[in-house]
Amino acid sequence: MMSAGEASGDLLAAEWVRSFRAIAGPVPPVFFGAGGPNMAAAGVELSVDLTRHALIGIPTYGQYRRLKQIRDTLLRVAIRRQPDIFIGVDFFGFNGSLARELRAAVSGMAGPFHNWRPKIVQYVSPQVWASRPGRAQRMSQSHDLLLSILPFEKDWYRQQAPSLPVEFVGHPLVDRYQHGPIRSEVVPYEIALLPGSRKGELFRHLPLVLEAGDRLKREFGVMPRLILPPSLDLGPFSTLLSQYPSIEVLRGGLSEALMRATLALACTGTVTLECAWHAVPTIAFYRTSKPTFEIGKRLVTVRYLAMPNLLSCGVGSADLPGSSPVIPELIQDDATPDRIVAMASEWLKNPGLREQVGGRLRAITQTLGTPGASDRAARAVLTLITAAV
Repeated sequence: MMSAGEASGDLLAAEWVRSFRAIAGPVPPVFFGAGGPNMAAAGVELSVDLTRHALIGIPTYGQYRRLKQIRDTLLRVAIRRQPDIFIGVDFFGFNGSLARELRAAVSGMAGPFHNWRPKIVQYVSPQVWASRPGRAQRMSQSHDLLLSILPFEKDWYRQQAPSLPVEFVGHPLVDRYQHGPIRSEVVPYEIALLPGSRKGELFRHLPLVLEAGDRLKREFGVMPRLILPPSLDLGPFSTLLSQYPSIEVLRGGLSEALMRATLALACTGTVTLECAWHAVPTIAFYRTSKPTFEIGKRLVTVRYLAMPNLLSCGVGSADLPGSSPVIPELIQDDATPDRIVAMASEWLKNPGLREQVGGRLRAITQTLGTPGASDRAARAVLTLITAAV
C-alpha cells in the first residue's frame, strides 16, 4: 500500500513501483493506495487521487476535514486488505498521521488469531531537521524504515533518533538527469521564472516574478519564460497573465528551459535543486500567509530554506566551517520586485560571477549520490520484507 500526495511524490512513487516490480521475484506484487496519474500509469490501484488535495501552510477547516476523511478511508482500506507493507511517499503531514493510525490499529488487533504485522516505511524524510526535531523520535515509534534522499539526513537521524533505521538511497534527480545537462546559454539571455506548482504559491508568487521578469526584459532585453506545471488550470490566473504579454508561458519543459537559462527566479523548494543540477544561478524567494510565516519563524531552526544552501551550509543554527550560502534568498517581505531586479541585474552584468556560482552549484549536486535511487530504495524495502518472513 502506498500514499503520495503531491505531484513530485506521485512521480517518485511510480519510479519506485517499477523498480520494485523488477526485483520482486516470481510472484507479482500488488500495489494499491492513494496517489496521482503517474502511480496509476505504473499499475497502482488508486482509491483516491490524493495529488488533488496537496496544500501548503496551515489548512483551512474544510481542507483539514477533507484530508481527515481521506485518511480514515485509507485506514479502512488498509485494515480490509492488510498489505505486507505501507509506504508513505513525502507529504508527511498526511502520511505520518496515517502511519501512526495504522500502527495503532494493528496494535489493537494483536492476539493469537491475528498475525498481520505490516512494515511501515517513509520515503523522503520530512524536514524534521528544520523544525520540531522531536518528531524524529515519534517516527522511530511508528516507522520501520526511512528512505532518505539527502546526504546529511542519515547522520542527523543517528544523533536524534538512533533507533530509527535510515538508508540514504540518493536523490531521484540524479537518475532523471544522470547524463548531465547540456548547457546552451543563448543571446539574448533567458531567465526562467519558477513561481511554484501549487495554487496557493502561484497566487502569491506570480505577481512577483511577472513584474520582475517584465522589468528585466525592458531594462536588459532578456527573454523571460514562465514555466508552469503541465496540468495547471490557467483559468484563475488568466487575467494576471494577460497583463504581461511579453512573457512567454510554458507548460512543462523545465529541464529544457533550464538548459538555456542564464539565471532563474525560483521559489524555495525542490526546484532550486533542479536549478543547481543545471548550474543555473538562482535567486530564491518565498512568500506565504502572515499567520503561517509567524508560526514558521518560531518553529524553523535552519538558517536557509533553499536546498542548495542547506547542502552547502548544513542544517544547524550555524554554518559549516568555511561555508557560505550559494544563492540569495528573499523571504516574505524581503521578496519584492525591486530586490529581485537589483540582484538579477548584478548577475546579468557580471558573467564571471555567474560562472563562479554555477561552479559551486555543480559541486553541490555531486553530493546527491549516484544513479539508481529508486533501485536502491526498492532493494531496501525488499530486504525489510524478507527479513520479517
